[in-house]
Amino acid sequence: MPRDFLEGAKQKYDAIVIGSGLAGMTCANVLGRAGHRVLLLEQHYKLGGLATWFRRPGGHIFDISLHGFPYGMVKSCRRYWNQNIADHIVPLKNVRFDNPSFSLTTSYQREDFTQLLEGRFGIEPAVIEEFFDTARGMNFYDDQKMTTGELLEKFFPGREDVVRLLMEPITYANGSTLEDPAITYGIVFSNFMNRGVYTFQGGTEFLIELMKAELVRNGVDIRIRADVDKIHVEQRQVKGVRVNGRDIAAPVVISNANVRATVFNLVGEENLDADFVEQCREVRLNNSSTQVYMAMKPDERIEESTGDLLFCSTAPHFRTELLLDRNITSRTFSFYYPRTRPHGPQRCLVVSSTNAHYKDWADMDQQEYAAAKQDLVETTLNSLEQYVPNVRERLDHVEASTPFTFEHYTKHIDGASFGTKFEGLAVSRGLPEQIKGLYHAGSVGIIMSGWLGAINYGVIVANAVDAQLTTAECTSVANLATAENS
Repeated sequence: MPRDFLEGAKQKYDAIVIGSGLAGMTCANVLGRAGHRVLLLEQHYKLGGLATWFRRPGGHIFDISLHGFPYGMVKSCRRYWNQNIADHIVPLKNVRFDNPSFSLTTSYQREDFTQLLEGRFGIEPAVIEEFFDTARGMNFYDDQKMTTGELLEKFFPGREDVVRLLMEPITYANGSTLEDPAITYGIVFSNFMNRGVYTFQGGTEFLIELMKAELVRNGVDIRIRADVDKIHVEQRQVKGVRVNGRDIAAPVVISNANVRATVFNLVGEENLDADFVEQCREVRLNNSSTQVYMAMKPDERIEESTGDLLFCSTAPHFRTELLLDRNITSRTFSFYYPRTRPHGPQRCLVVSSTNAHYKDWADMDQQEYAAAKQDLVETTLNSLEQYVPNVRERLDHVEASTPFTFEHYTKHIDGASFGTKFEGLAVSRGLPEQIKGLYHAGSVGIIMSGWLGAINYGVIVANAVDAQLTTAECTSVANLATAENS
């Protein structure tokens, strides 16, 4: 008889969270800490969403998305998780760029970037200062008509080299393009410029282990292999979910799934206003990714001067469309040294990441797909060879993932790595106005993407949910008191 992963689950909770990405887990944790009865449902056998990892024989542990995030993660994890998690967030030492326009290493902080822009690129100090202040002053309520390309052209007209320096890491970090609203760039760029790029010491598996323990301490009921296929709605009010064929009730449901999947697959457009449904249809997905995972033999070491993050490209000019082309000219290499997992196997690993279009992989038969994956591996090794000499002979394991891989394990539509474009945020925030008790917390609008954006959005949504539940409790108590006194 198959295992019942819902054994012992209650019939009703205060809130149900669908999906255990960082936004979903954080939302569940904040609500659990506030005393609400929370059920966290994850369709996969591991928590974390894209904040995940996998193991291979030989002691190799590969992180999917643990490559770098802003210092704000320290503050958010300390406040909304615990001090122990925050204490394991450490700075990356070297961020490298290597392309036909320039080759340099930076700490990726404002002071260092200011020196680079002035000394290396000849930009006037007053222009640099105004650019940083403009980017830092941006917020969600600003005019959203100016694009990132227009912003950069305003301060650095005709300087493709400067645009390349400023854009490549942000495009890699959250899928930003020159055509996106400038505020999506300014907010994320300023976050990184605060104190540089950070990572989690101990690896993703240790982070999720600590987060799971904190969820349990706060009374959250966690269920894996729990696949929700329906959010129940009656008269514009959430009633609960159907998970693994079982109905569980709750006055609040928070979806950590893709916002389009939430609307069209879980809720159903018949429960929403027609104009809102059309607004949902207009939401564009962000791109997907390909990755190549490479593990060095146990005794092989990579010189740490190679860098922690390496943005390399052979393209003569920076074009965001080139970063998505299957004829790959730009890659981001993430280097993992033994210090990444100081208490684990002492290994050096490399993960190559490139943004990708799902459609470029969609029409292949099995033979073409296998050949394309092998070509991805070979061309990646060719690129890495100039930074890690004789890498083929020094490798113990190598494999690749594609947009299909991301789609399979996460159920993200078209394997989207960064959720939706900016317009997805309005839809996400508008769901509670359409259906009482229905919320969404996931990667939308770039600002709410990436590890820090996802955690912070989970907090924002949790606060809104807490306000609804607290108001409902107060109303129930008041009604009860009125009945007793009548």
